[in-house]
Formats: sequence, structure tokens, C-alpha cells
Amino acid sequence: MSEQPLPREIRCVLVPVGNLRLLLPNATVAEVITLPTPEPVESAPDWLLGRIAWRGWRVPLVSFTKLAGAEEGDTSLSMRVAVLKALGGHAKLPFVAVVTQGFPRLTTLNAELIIPTHDGTPLPPGVKAEVLVRDDVAVIPDLEGIEEQLVEMLDLAS
Repeated sequence: MSEQPLPREIRCVLVPVGNLRLLLPNATVAEVITLPTPEPVESAPDWLLGRIAWRGWRVPLVSFTKLAGAEEGDTSLSMRVAVLKALGGHAKLPFVAVVTQGFPRLTTLNAELIIPTHDGTPLPPGVKAEVLVRDDVAVIPDLEGIEEQLVEMLDLAS
């Protein structure tokens, strides 16, 4: 059986979160919804805003700006939630929600259009890489690491 070649281009989204743009594969975004009132989670860090009800699931709602220590951006913009498909394969955590400002922007990328910009200093929590995408500075979030923390915090291991 032969290996399939990697695609030359991949459809991605730039998700605005505060002054940051998250770069994610398009297939990761399940839905963008209006910001509901989250159900608080006891003893949660400030970046875990609570849980929201979405399609029969209680989905953890993350403030990526608080997690990464970034600026909140223009608070007059309409707040939304991007519900993301979890990557960790944990049965009790199939989705993670992230607060956004505005709508994700669809883009098609290839390896030549993504330029690493990291200078070697430690990356903020929740960030896997910093990149330049055309003229936009973006971060690739460490979704697997965030999911692991959520599984521990929400006691989903059982």
C-alpha cells in the first residue's frame, strides 16, 4: 500500500481572539455561535470561563487571550464562540470552545505562505508556534496541550 502525498494546499481559518489570530485547519471549526452565558466551573483558572451548552454537550469555554497572556483587543466588537473539534481523541471532550471577536476568515495556504517568526524565547502558554501568514501575524495553538489541561481540571479521566 503506497502512502498518500501531502496536499499541496490546505484550507485554514484565521480566528480573531483579542489582538491575536489563531491559525487552524478549516476542518477543526465545527461552528461559530453567539456567546452564551457559561456555566461556571469551580476552582477553574481565569482562562477557563466555564462550560456552554452546545448540541447536547457541555463544552468548556476558553479565553485564549487570558491563557496566553495576550491583550483583549477591541471589546466593542461582537463576541462570538468558535466551537472546535478536539484533537486528543478523549471521549468525554470531543469539543472545546474559544471566545472570538468577529468571524474566522477562510484562507488557503501552502508551506511557502507560512513563515515561522519565533525568536527562540519561551512561547506563551497554549501556543505551539508563531507564524507569519501573508501579512498576518498568527499563532498556532497547542490544542492538544489545552485539552490535556481541561481533562485534568474537569476530572474527565474517569
